[in-house]
Amino acid sequence: MLVCGNWTEDWHPIQHKDKDGRFVRQVSGFRNWITPDGSAGPTGSDGFKAEAGRYRLYVALICPWASRTLMARKLKGLDDMIPVTIVNPELTNQGWRFGGYPGADQDPLFNTSYLHEIYTRADPSYSGRATVPVLWDMHRNEMVNNESADILRMLDTAFENLAPSDVRLYPADLAPEIDALNKPLYEKLNNGVYRAGFASTQEAYDEAVEGVFEMLDHLEARLRGQFLFGDRLTETDIRAFVTLIRFDAAYHGLFKTNQKRIADYPRLSAYMERILHLPGVIDSVSLDHITRGYYSIKALNPRGIRPSGPNHITDLFASVKAGRRA
Repeated sequence: MLVCGNWTEDWHPIQHKDKDGRFVRQVSGFRNWITPDGSAGPTGSDGFKAEAGRYRLYVALICPWASRTLMARKLKGLDDMIPVTIVNPELTNQGWRFGGYPGADQDPLFNTSYLHEIYTRADPSYSGRATVPVLWDMHRNEMVNNESADILRMLDTAFENLAPSDVRLYPADLAPEIDALNKPLYEKLNNGVYRAGFASTQEAYDEAVEGVFEMLDHLEARLRGQFLFGDRLTETDIRAFVTLIRFDAAYHGLFKTNQKRIADYPRLSAYMERILHLPGVIDSVSLDHITRGYYSIKALNPRGIRPSGPNHITDLFASVKAGRRA
């Protein structure tokens, strides 16, 4: 990680843990917003005006948090507005690096080797982990934001004057309900799988796994329409999907969340497939990067052996891609 702008120790999946061995996620440090007129947003201290071609997203296709922003970019039709740089899925001793793997990009702005070098360009004295996603202002050479929840919401509204969309991921009339579901969804499922995989004690693991399957059972029972709020796609569906699509391929085995698979939940399976069929969504998901990345975590898989399946997920991807070509 970085300490006062200097790389000091090898990357390790456990960022912090509490006294009971629970995994504790780092809080994002860059929280400014892009807005239509450049005024400040709900967090941070500065505002950045929405302009085509001004901003770049740094992402990892392995990462569910980064994939939230990629999905929003696709669903909102912002591909031409916001270019993307994809890092190598394999986690190195210095964290995310650029290039060196199919589908991974070199850094087009500064020709750096590692993402942490982007962080020290933003703040030469930065301390912490260099995480994705990163939203970068190419005009001012500043990091705007590295919190996926913020980026998801700003992509929903900031560029509406430049790229009008019929998709509204955080509609005002559903906002209280979305916020209410997002909280346990994050705590029990999105972050819950990590709390299980990176638990340092049996008790912490047991607690995390219980929450994971409580939430999956709740979502299975809740689904009655196409999406979690009836027939309206919202940011909550994005938050759920990015974990569901990785579950059977990575979390079930590597993170030991193996009581059930998503394949054992009929409604969740159909829901996951329905979202994968939405225009552009499959372009934001790479099963190759997901399995390569997660199974490169040496603390959990020291020999780096990657499983060949699961077949039902590889078949699903093949089916969706074939349907798109037809």
